[in-house]
Amino acid sequence: MTPFEPLVSPASHASLASADGVWTHLRLATKASEQAAIVVADGKIGWVGPRADLPAEFAALPVHDGGDALVTPGLVDCHTHLVYGGQRANEFAMRLAGASYEEVARAGGGIVSSVRATREASEDELFASAAKRLECLLAEGVCAIEIKSGYGLTLEHERKQLLVARRLGEAFGVTVRTTFLGAHALPAEYAGRSAAYIDLVCEEMLPALAAEGLVDAVDVFCERIAFSLAETEQVFKAAQRLNLPVKLHAEQLSDMGGAALAARYGALSCDHIEHLSTAGIEAMRAAGTVAVLLPGAFYTLRDTQVPPIAALREAGVPMAVSTDHNPGTSPALSLLLMVNMACTLFRLTVPEAIAGVTEHAARALGLQATHGAIAVGMPANFVLWDLREAAELAYWVGQRPVRCVVRQGRVALHD
Repeated sequence: MTPFEPLVSPASHASLASADGVWTHLRLATKASEQAAIVVADGKIGWVGPRADLPAEFAALPVHDGGDALVTPGLVDCHTHLVYGGQRANEFAMRLAGASYEEVARAGGGIVSSVRATREASEDELFASAAKRLECLLAEGVCAIEIKSGYGLTLEHERKQLLVARRLGEAFGVTVRTTFLGAHALPAEYAGRSAAYIDLVCEEMLPALAAEGLVDAVDVFCERIAFSLAETEQVFKAAQRLNLPVKLHAEQLSDMGGAALAARYGALSCDHIEHLSTAGIEAMRAAGTVAVLLPGAFYTLRDTQVPPIAALREAGVPMAVSTDHNPGTSPALSLLLMVNMACTLFRLTVPEAIAGVTEHAARALGLQATHGAIAVGMPANFVLWDLREAAELAYWVGQRPVRCVVRQGRVALHD
């Protein structure tokens, strides 16, 4: 038997043990009653199936005893704002005490607070704070994560956020997809001049950051308190010129028609979508756009408008689930808690919720060829859980039942 390696610091991540060999005494979450085996060769899945059917050609490989663990693909957190300065707990307390949005803003709260703190923080300071948050997610089996910019709102500080995101991926050996969200909010220096700011985003910031290899996708906050449909389309056209896929914060507070617009540009995903219309659902279905559900923000904001789950289900629109980790409206660092919330608040079934943090979350990032499944030829990203059945992934609150994580073909153990 090959012993598991303990979780190590980012600096020594490269020294983690290879996962190559035959993983036995496993139960795939989709068939928990059957004994299964997984073969990992050169960091990729070489075979998966019932243990009794293991081909003889793999018999001489090193053996990893899974201890009758339940197995799922590595989890994917497909919508986060993980890199930022400061925090906004006081703002949270003010809202609980009855302060209005305007009162919080006058006290220096809101997104401007996060922008100020992010601009003031150095790259190393942002890395250190984000690393602690990332470790929480990795401890629950996350093997791929999206990290957005959007708290810099200048070329210099958007670049700083994206550089930190790239550094996190390298340091922790986790797949990181970076999303440029320069059109997140209007910075104070552009108050009353949103058209000029969107010109800056499209003509200077995005081209420069894309040329530096820092952008995997482009996002916009399309809402009455953020940017209009016309401004959103301007950003989408800029992304299209650079051959970058788009995503959208859509229909969170009202039906702006953003989802239909995003679908016309082949968007990877539309996220939040509490006020999504029938027309928006049909446009997303036709485009293959994923609906990303963010129950953490719904919960924190004490929202009452539930996303149209039944209509999305009936239309066959894939539904992903994510933490939406951010300092203002979803300070969540547990993807498993989001699975529970997606089931209890949004009425997803357990299989839907698990697919939402694996298969469909990977699709929302354009990573379906490498993440979200345990399939021959894909990189080895899977999680061993100290659970008897898949429903427990959605059932327990506050428990971290991870036994072992195989991430990018290497082994990490979380006790």
